[in-house]
Amino acid sequence: MNKEPLVSIITPSYNSSRFIEDTIKSVIAQTYTNWEMLIADDCSQDGSRDLIKEWMEKDERIRLIELKQNGGAAVARNIAIGQAKGQYIAFLDSDDLWTADKLTQQIRFMNEHDSAISFTSYQLMDVNGNLLDKVVNVPKKIDYRGLLGNTIIGCLTVIVNIDKTGPIQMPNMRTRQDFALWLSILRKGFIAHGLQENLGKYRLVPGSISSNKRKAAKQTWKVYREVEKLGLLASAWYFSNYVWNAVKKSYFK
Repeated sequence: MNKEPLVSIITPSYNSSRFIEDTIKSVIAQTYTNWEMLIADDCSQDGSRDLIKEWMEKDERIRLIELKQNGGAAVARNIAIGQAKGQYIAFLDSDDLWTADKLTQQIRFMNEHDSAISFTSYQLMDVNGNLLDKVVNVPKKIDYRGLLGNTIIGCLTVIVNIDKTGPIQMPNMRTRQDFALWLSILRKGFIAHGLQENLGKYRLVPGSISSNKRKAAKQTWKVYREVEKLGLLASAWYFSNYVWNAVKKSYFK
């Protein structure tokens, strides 16, 4: 019997046939073996579901959740989270990759720090999977106020121990729903611990929602004002810090 705690990997998918197989392979390659991968397909029209089903036949730890209508990444993630069986919830989008020791290192790290939520450094790659000379390094820890002014946590790197945090759900937003979820956890008094190891590869896809800096800024402001209910002056203060940290993350190694 496997004594490792079960890790539920949450992967939203929409027209991901170009990348999804490499993402799945990076999960299968994990040295940590007690995982389930829940891929919530958001009404893809490019053959993604058929590819996922082929991999399900090869590895029973992979599960496909077929959404009946398109609802966006937050809806897809929440449906998958609702069906997850693991003590740990990990996030991996359908175009990103993990290093083979990601889960092993991070679960050990969380146990050592008695951590409810953790994140790691990660490297950028281009749309074709070529690694770029850019690693997003992370602090050793960050609290609620620190995160308000610094969206440093990469979704592909996060693991949450729901035995500690309780049930989690993302707000239904087109972007920044992950940022809002991390804030909701840290608002309870938890500290997010940063593992300063490069354990993920984030794909830069031209035209994606996450690549649109203006929309990301607008959604960040929306999180401040509508989700966190911050006043105008507090929102402006945190937003100025967010802009400065975003510049540092984009242009400095």
